[in-house]
Amino acid sequence: MFKKSLYILLLVAMPFAIGILSICTGRYPVPPRAVFGALWQWISANPSSSVTVEEMIIITGIRLPRTVMGAFVGAALAASGTAFQGIFRNPLVSSGILGVSSGASLGAAISILVFSSFVMTPLFAFTFGLLAVLLSYMVGKIHNTTTAVTLVLGGTIISSIFSSLLALVKYIADPLNQLPAITFWTMGSLASTVYANVRFAVIPIIVGIAALLLNSWNINILSMGDNEAGTLGLNVGAAKLMVILGATLATAGAVCVSGTVGWVGLIVPHIARMFTGNDNRKLMPVSISMGACFLMIIDILCRVITNAEIPLGIMTSIIGGPFFIYLIKKKKGHGWV
Repeated sequence: MFKKSLYILLLVAMPFAIGILSICTGRYPVPPRAVFGALWQWISANPSSSVTVEEMIIITGIRLPRTVMGAFVGAALAASGTAFQGIFRNPLVSSGILGVSSGASLGAAISILVFSSFVMTPLFAFTFGLLAVLLSYMVGKIHNTTTAVTLVLGGTIISSIFSSLLALVKYIADPLNQLPAITFWTMGSLASTVYANVRFAVIPIIVGIAALLLNSWNINILSMGDNEAGTLGLNVGAAKLMVILGATLATAGAVCVSGTVGWVGLIVPHIARMFTGNDNRKLMPVSISMGACFLMIIDILCRVITNAEIPLGIMTSIIGGPFFIYLIKKKKGHGWV
């Protein structure tokens, strides 16, 4: 019982500790004392003499929504990647395998092209992300069944189509204003996160992650293969649909605000698997906690390495690629899923 309580405490405490570090860190560093004071003042609405007006604006107005969004985005992408790696039995599968990232990028680009602003971008990105997964599911459904191979093929096809449409939108966009905005969005960033973004994205992320946690045992069974899962009495089609729906909601909610962020849904599940093994009942919560920590750390690095902020997608690739090579060498290609 003590070990289990300590395990749960670590899962919860790690993201909170790194979240405090994220709020403290930036071009204008603030001490932890000011962070706790500002948060207490923000929650209780009682003024505190230990916090200046500038610190209050930086902490609660800029860094708090960014940090919260970073934690949710990382958790969502890691949970989705864990679920997809399980049901597809493929160590190279990530959260965007069914085209949600390509769809969200296209939706964001169309929004920027039509409205010339970022106001409607999260809504368009979320809608097109869901549309891409729906089309992938329909393409992969053959004779009323959806095998892992056909779903992956469907996702690859739809991702390619949506990527081509995104290239077309970039081609016709205004090269002075719209094209740079589209390009920057697709690189991924949390720099412009506001509370409205958090409120919009957190609900589908929470619903999606909750669905994956509730179906973690079904993911274990689906990872055995469709025939074996059916023999054990599982309704394979319904279970697979629930997992895909939960992963899609979580990923779409994440990328509609953060933009395209790669590698999180690929490497974090493998890191978590090194500590917990393949049982998704333990693996899923660990991946969620590690995903939140991982993306917040990456966001901190994006802010402090150079004077000009580095996009999230670039930094996750720079760090994720070499680290994935290390994992391959360490595990010698065995025990991935």
